[in-house]
Amino acid sequence: MRVRHNPLLLLVFAFQIWMLVDAIRRQEWLWTLFIFVFPPFSALWYFFMVYRASTSVTQGFELPGSGSRKRIKELEVLIHNLDKPHHYLELGDIYFQKGNLAKAEINYRASLERDPNDIDARAHLGQCLLRQKKAQEACPILYQVCTENPKHDYGYSLMAHAEALAALGDTNGAIAVWQNVLKDHSYARARVQLGELYLSQNQRDLADVEFRGTISDDKHAPGYQRRRDRSWVRKAKKLLA
Repeated sequence: MRVRHNPLLLLVFAFQIWMLVDAIRRQEWLWTLFIFVFPPFSALWYFFMVYRASTSVTQGFELPGSGSRKRIKELEVLIHNLDKPHHYLELGDIYFQKGNLAKAEINYRASLERDPNDIDARAHLGQCLLRQKKAQEACPILYQVCTENPKHDYGYSLMAHAEALAALGDTNGAIAVWQNVLKDHSYARARVQLGELYLSQNQRDLADVEFRGTISDDKHAPGYQRRRDRSWVRKAKKLLA
């Protein structure tokens, strides 16, 4: 009864339920137990340690820009007064990180209207289109970027190209690109998705090599990387089993 008539307690209770449901969905059973037995502090701890660090639609694509409201206002003023392409690019990156892909796309395109040769603006537009499930449009943009610089954005542009090819049904093309990524990097995102494509071609042994490699790398990775790759490692264990 106290919860029903106290808006603050109702808000705290709703937050606990939200975190509890999220922990169950992610199969974080130890966290589920803590949140259930020791609310509300466990729920708050889970929010910062797991929920905010978990994979989202833009996770793993690291771009400049603080994402703050203050910086957005500053960029809007600069754009109004100077109309420079790099200001549109930075604003697009901020919106991308915030998950507002429609606004990010608008700003990337505005940047390219003013400087069509900017490789960062083209790559980030390709990433943005891919996250909006516009693989048909994203693929040629990402291909051109990766042809010019295969190591662009530390391999993230190349990974996006592989994902675009896979989304379009070009399994062999995607496998070749993932193999190229793994020549220079050992990203869990790359290894697991390559393993999944091997499975689709009934190449279980090759798939298991990637899954085991993902799990092995995770044991020696720093904390921030383990949090970032949590969902990929979980998927690798599930597919290996």
